[in-house]
Formats: sequence, C-alpha cells, structure tokens
Amino acid sequence: MDTATQEQAGVWKSGRGKGRRTPKGRQLDDSAWSQVQALLEGKPRRKDLLIEYLHLVQDRYGHLSAPHLRALGEELGLPMAAVWEVASFYAHFDLVKEGETPPPALTIRVCDSLSCELAGAQELMRALEVGTDPAAVRVVRAPCMGRCDTAPVCELGHNHIDFATPESVLAAVQAGDTHVHLPEYEGLEAYRAGGGYTALEALRNGGDWEEVQQQMLDAGLRGLGGAGFPAGKKWGFVRANPGPRYLAVNGDEGEPGTFKDRLHLETRPHMVLEGMLIAAWAVEAETCFFYMRDEYPAVLEILRHEIAALEAAGIVETGYIDLRRGAGAYICGEESAMIESIEGKRGIPRHRPPYVAQVGIFGRPTLVHNVETLHWIARVRREGPEILSSVEKNGRKGLRNFSVSGRVAAPGVYLLPAGSTMRDIIEAAGGMAEGHTFKAYQPGGPSAGLLPASLGDIPMDFDVLQEHGSFIGSAAIVVLSDKDSARDAALNMLRFFEDESCGQCTPCRVGCEKAVKLMQADRWDQPLLEDLCTAMADASICGLGQAAPNPIRLVMKHFPDEV
Repeated sequence: MDTATQEQAGVWKSGRGKGRRTPKGRQLDDSAWSQVQALLEGKPRRKDLLIEYLHLVQDRYGHLSAPHLRALGEELGLPMAAVWEVASFYAHFDLVKEGETPPPALTIRVCDSLSCELAGAQELMRALEVGTDPAAVRVVRAPCMGRCDTAPVCELGHNHIDFATPESVLAAVQAGDTHVHLPEYEGLEAYRAGGGYTALEALRNGGDWEEVQQQMLDAGLRGLGGAGFPAGKKWGFVRANPGPRYLAVNGDEGEPGTFKDRLHLETRPHMVLEGMLIAAWAVEAETCFFYMRDEYPAVLEILRHEIAALEAAGIVETGYIDLRRGAGAYICGEESAMIESIEGKRGIPRHRPPYVAQVGIFGRPTLVHNVETLHWIARVRREGPEILSSVEKNGRKGLRNFSVSGRVAAPGVYLLPAGSTMRDIIEAAGGMAEGHTFKAYQPGGPSAGLLPASLGDIPMDFDVLQEHGSFIGSAAIVVLSDKDSARDAALNMLRFFEDESCGQCTPCRVGCEKAVKLMQADRWDQPLLEDLCTAMADASICGLGQAAPNPIRLVMKHFPDEV
C-alpha cells in the first residue's frame, strides 16, 4: 500500500496513532488513595459501608474532595459515578471538585423548622451571618434537629447550642467548643442492677415467641414511628419468610417537632436496646442494624459506647448490632429508604409490594421498629401488658409520649394517656406561654398539617384524626398562638418538604416546589392549589408527597381569612 493510500485509510492502519495513556474518567490520585487506605485500615471493603466511609473522610478532612471520592470508589470496587451520586444525596456531605474552594473549617447549622422559627431562628441566622467571617465560618439553615423543646437551636460542629442567641453562639465559636456534650444517662451496670436484661435472658433460655407476641397484642402496642401498625403482628409476617432475617431500628427521627426518641436514648438507652434484642430473638434475626440520624451526635456516641459494653459483657456477639450513621436525609425515616441507606445507597423509597417484611435489607426479610416502640416492648415484657392496656381515657387505651413545643410554657416530652386531648396536653406542658392564646396546633409533624383550637378536644390517638384530614403520626405537637400566622406555618412546612423530597417522583419533587411558589403569593390561588394537592396525594410514591398537601388543605379549610 502506497503512502497516499495509507493516509486516506486512517492512522490506525499505520499503527502510529496517539492512543490513550490512561483509562477514561477521573484518574486515581496516589496521595488521596494512600490517605483513604489509612482511614480504612483494618476495615472490610464492603459496598454497603460506603456512607460510613464517606463520614470517615468528611470528619477527617472537613469535606469530600473528588480525589478522595475516586480513591474510595477504588477501594470498594465502585465507579466514581456511584460514589458521587450517593455522597451528593445527603445534606451532611460537602463535595468539592478540582479547582473549587472547600467550605470553611467551621459550620454553624441554624434550625429553621417550625418551633425554631417561632422562637426567632430567622433573626438569629441573620445576626450570625453579620457577626462571623464567612471565610472562617459558614452559616447555613438546617432542618429539625430534634431539640424543639429548647428552640431556637444551632449546631456548631457537633455541639448543640440550646436556646441559642448570637452571643452564646459566638462565644462558643471563640472558645472552639465544637465537640459533642454527653448528657447523664443510665449505663449498662446501672440498668442491670435494676433488673435489666433478665427478661431477655429468660426468653433466650426457653421462651415462646408466640407468647411474647400475644403479650404485645394484649398490651395494644402499635408502631410509634407514625404508621401505628400493631407491633406484634409484624413478627409473624417476618417469621413467615425463610431466613436469614434481619432487624432494623429506625432511629431517623426527622419529623419536625419530634424528639421523644432522643429522650429515650439520652436517658435509658438499654431499655431500647433490650427491646430490640427481644424483637430480634422473636424473629431470629441474624443481625440488628441500628440506623441513627446524624443530627443526634450525642446519641451516636452513647450507642457506640453501650453496644461495646454489651459485647464485652457477652450479652451480644461482637458485630451483632451494626450501628449505622445517617447523613442528613429526612426521607430515610421512610423504612424502605432507610434500608436503601443501610445498603450504602441513596435513600430513595422502594415501590411496594414487596414489603420489607419479605424483601428488606440485602433482599432478606426484615423487621423494622421505631425507637419508642422498642422501649415499650422491653417494658411490656418486664411489667406486663397492663402497663398499657390498663390505662384508658376518652375510650382510648394506652400511653403515648407527646413531643410538645411551640407556644407552651414548658416544652418537653410528656407521657400521657393515648386518649388525651390537645387541651390536656397543653395543660401538662404548663399551659400556654405567657401572653399567648391557643390558636392552632400541628398534631403529628408537618405531614399532619394544622388544626384549629376549636378541634382541641379530640383524643390524640391513632384512627381519630383521620376524619379531620390529619393524623397523630409520631405525636410531634407544635402549638401556635394568636400571635402566629397559620399561613406562614404552612409555608414553613412546605419549604421543609421541598428541601427534603428525594426527587424520585415528579408529583412530589415538582409539586412541593410549585406549592411553595403559589403559597408565597399575596392571595392563594385555591382551586389551583387544590388541583396540585390532588395530584401530589394521588401520584406520589411514598408518604412524603402523599402527606405534603395536608398543611395546604387544612389552612384553606380552617383559616380561610389568612389566604
């Protein structure tokens, strides 16, 4: 072949092409790779641990650089795209590409959920933005931190500042007080001295799981994460499927206004842990996954310490309880989204069926329980079903932990009969705050919307509020007064849903965004908003999009003069 023919045929014919010296995509940086390998020394290279390892990098370097993400993917056998999509899904990870400036070393997160907004969170945030150097300190808004009883709240690093003021926050900045502060709590030794774990030991030595299940049913115990499904019935559903089986504790208490689970874990963590181990025994769970939200650093530290104590005492085998740390995603409170996160993925809800009792973690049957539910499982086993079934009020049986915040004199968690009314709950919380008159209330987090004071005599229990377009959910109660705007409260709730939508389905992703825009108008276009609410409620995949219209509909119904 002559030269002209070779040139016409293309350089590949001559073998003199340049070719690629490296594979396509971002190249592996040796320095970053060594740093990641040092962080993972002695740790298993499992893909489901991706989020745990992202935390290691974020905690060590203050952000997630592209070279570190590439190196982490190399270690776990994951493509860069897979690592990036998971890291970018969660709010607590800071991703930095080549050439971009990393965030400042210190971040102040200011909670702007309803209770904190009522307590002046917006003014606090503006004051902090003015009073800090943006090159040294980053001030960002953040969703509910589960400390609504001490609103307004900031998180400085891992240090929560309750009843925050510009002065108290800036003083903590100056002092470098960014570390978690542990509350006093009952440790393993004290818990066992009071009879702790004797119920579990008795069951392990020949107990009948069906007898325990019946005990839970006799007590009337229902799931206390929001859905209210009879707790004991779940056990039978999970056991009906062949093993191996798992148990997952849903500790992602992200519903604004809820902080009951934090209280249990910051005071008597072993009551929850024993309840978990009883439930795990009942379904013969091979592993217990304890998923805890990242907004509770003190709880995470307590659990690390007390799980290690259980292992040292021989109550559980090493590794039987697998503590997993969330990364700032409200949607992971939905059980299938939580399971996706446990598997090291984005927290995107699954289509159902199949249900998690059949196909859960790693495709295996999985029992999911809320933290408060596990607390009651242990107490019912130790004290008998009468602890719940003997309490009756307004025709309702049982006890509920109500998280109460907003315009009451003494915000906090109150253990009251399940049939208590809103007026009973306000009375337990010391009555209304001075100078405030009861106007409205959020009965079960933003998902439950707003009800007027005229409906303050309804028993606050499962299956009661539905006829009013609401529900008790996780009993996250925020009280509003005559000095508050129901319209503004609803907008706060929809902004929260807009931020926290996982984005998987269009009705929720676009619907929340459009709702916020429509709600900012001087006068609401009510027919258009109602059409939007119908589309969201009917077509959204999970409860977030299905319940997001509730604040809009209830404000239009009960506070028409405001919209």
